[in-house]
Amino acid sequence: MGNLGAFLLFILGIIIIIKGGDWFVESAVWVAKVTGVPNVLIGATIVSIATTLPELLVSSIATYQHHYDVAIGNVVGSMVCNIGLILGLTALLSPIKIQPSRFAVKGFFMLLCGIVLLFLAKDTIITSQEGNLFIILFFIYIVMNILEFKSTGRSNKEHYEVSSLSRNNVKINIGKFIIGALFITGGARLLVNNGIIIAELVGVPQQVISLTLIALGTSLPELTTAIGSVIKGHGEISVGNILGANILDIVMVLGVCSKLGEGGMVINYQNIMLGSTIHNVPQSLYLDIPVALLMMLILVLGGFLKGAISRTIGFSVLCIYIMYLGILAKLFI
Repeated sequence: MGNLGAFLLFILGIIIIIKGGDWFVESAVWVAKVTGVPNVLIGATIVSIATTLPELLVSSIATYQHHYDVAIGNVVGSMVCNIGLILGLTALLSPIKIQPSRFAVKGFFMLLCGIVLLFLAKDTIITSQEGNLFIILFFIYIVMNILEFKSTGRSNKEHYEVSSLSRNNVKINIGKFIIGALFITGGARLLVNNGIIIAELVGVPQQVISLTLIALGTSLPELTTAIGSVIKGHGEISVGNILGANILDIVMVLGVCSKLGEGGMVINYQNIMLGSTIHNVPQSLYLDIPVALLMMLILVLGGFLKGAISRTIGFSVLCIYIMYLGILAKLFI
């Protein structure tokens, strides 16, 4: 029952995170409205940050517990999953038309963030001082969003109306805010702790579990958003959501985690079997981050040049994702 219990608690953690995330986003938007926060700031900051809370909490808890492989693996794995699985499947279902100029700004900024990540990680440690660069990029991204919202002249008011300020409504939303935050925190703990147990049970590095199962679990909100957007004929929303999620995974999540680790976030070496020889290498530098950057490059250049995320692009990144999982399986299982 002990082994089965770890898997069940892992799944429970995913469910709790998803439900807690829904409540937290709804209540955070409500609180922002009643306190007079402008619509533009709600859309550009509160909603986008709130939907990235699962990754933030999972990686922060893992960093605090000194499981740096889980923290970094969750971030990189989420990016790979977001593009390869979620956006790949979405584009295969229906090609997504985009506005090239708007897509290019966020797309190339995402690429820049990915390159900065690779550059800072090349010495196998992301220090607290280096993490300051992520924090700066985070604030630049927020400003970019605000300027974009203002330039389009759009208002999110119709999406975030406050129905009532009755005492009962206040209690409900404050309750959702608190319970949602607790659910995300508790679910993140279940995900991290039982993910580590599962890694030990199946005999693979913690980083592999974080790159696959944990990353998929924390990316489920993006998956449901993408599917819902395609069904409603708003595919561009899913693209913007994925780009924003990947940017925030790097600049916000790693920026915060770099401040939590003792002396920084250490990228550990892994024993990888190549042929008949075992090589001890930093897997994140030689495999995980390069794969994420390759997917970003295909997505950004392909989308910018074609003015759409075509089925060809979707098929390409999905194939890379499947091959990447195959490589992980071959190397460690």
